[in-house]
Parts: sequence; structure tokens; C-alpha cells
Amino acid sequence: MVVGDRVEHLPALAVAPGLSVLHSSTVSIVTPGFKGRARPDPSRVPPGQYLTRDFPVLSAGPTPRVRTETWEFTVTTEAGEKKSWSWADLMAMPMEKPKVDIHCVTQWSKLDTSWQGVSLDDFLSDVDTAADYALVSSYGGYTTNLPLEDLLDGQAWIVHRYNGDELTPEHGGPARLLVPHLYFWKSAKWVRGIQLLTDDEPGFWESNGYHDYGDPWREQRYQGS
Repeated sequence: MVVGDRVEHLPALAVAPGLSVLHSSTVSIVTPGFKGRARPDPSRVPPGQYLTRDFPVLSAGPTPRVRTETWEFTVTTEAGEKKSWSWADLMAMPMEKPKVDIHCVTQWSKLDTSWQGVSLDDFLSDVDTAADYALVSSYGGYTTNLPLEDLLDGQAWIVHRYNGDELTPEHGGPARLLVPHLYFWKSAKWVRGIQLLTDDEPGFWESNGYHDYGDPWREQRYQGS
């Protein structure tokens, strides 16, 4: 079962006498000279990760279908002041094309992913705040928390294109947060807003045992790690 940014395994099936269970996996024969999976480059791939060419789809719930005509992104300060952008506003902002490696807590990494979107610096540059933390919210109700400094200085974007194409709903379209230096559950899909806070407030997965920060290079998958 896929749950959020992780995979939850179903319990083993009980099999009645005389019945059998067919598995989709096949048994392969290892021949002499087989060397197994190549070891990833440790300068680019964090400990415990493996490389994938696919782009797995992992979500905490149903996929929202958000129309660009009604999409809105809002920054709310700790004092309750709000500033919002429509889809037309987003399209009129300076675009960047980050090419980054991404790392999922379920242990896959994907290198040289190409995106297009707007730096969070452009959204937050005129916001008057003394906050140290941010709580990101999504259409569909998902939330995740980050230190505000991790969204600044060219480290994070609101992206709407992947590999030159519009971002699909399954991967967070029409727009998602991209924070590639942290585990990918921090890059909230279907992003709709950021609340600035003076005190840290855990999001969905952080309230369910995941690490508050989520640095893949320190293997911060779960609380206490």
C-alpha cells in the first residue's frame, strides 16, 4: 500500500489448505560473472539510497484535481497578514530551470531532474516577518514543516513543469514545492500556501513519526534518527 512518501507493506495472506498464491515476481538464475547493481556515486547519492530511472508516484491520499483557473498560492505571516498569487501572477514571475537530484525517504534517488518554476525568494522578498519556521499546506490537506531558511537563498521553488512538460496531477501539478536538499516528502505536492511561524509545528508525516528536518545525507528518516 502506498502512503504518502513511503510504502507500507500489507500483511502476509493466510492460505487455506489446497490453495496457492500466485506471485507476480519471477525467480532469476544468477550466472557466473553477475556483479549485481552498480554502487551509486557516493558524492551524489546519500547513504542507503538506490538510483532509479522511473519517477515513483507516492501520495498520502487521493490526487486532487486543481484547475489553474482557481489555483492560488498564499503566504501568511505570523501576524496574520496574507499575500496571494493567482496562476496568471505565477506565470508572469521570473522563471528558473533548476536541474537537481532528488531523494525519497523510501530510498530511491533520481539524478539530474529538470524543472521550471519560481524561486521562493521571489515570493518572500517583500514579506515582513520575524518567523523562523514555515508550515507548507497543499490542496487536499497535506502539510509539512521546514525551517524558513531552507526555503531561501535559491534552495526552493514553486515548480509547474517537469522535463519540459506541464507537471501532471500525480506528481503534484499544477504546481508543487521543490526542496531538493531534503527528503522528497518535504517537497509538498499541490502546494497552496505557506504559513510563517515563530515556533515549529509538525506537518502530516512529522506528526506520524517522520523526522522534523529530513536531511538525506544524515539519513534523517524518522524521529530520533
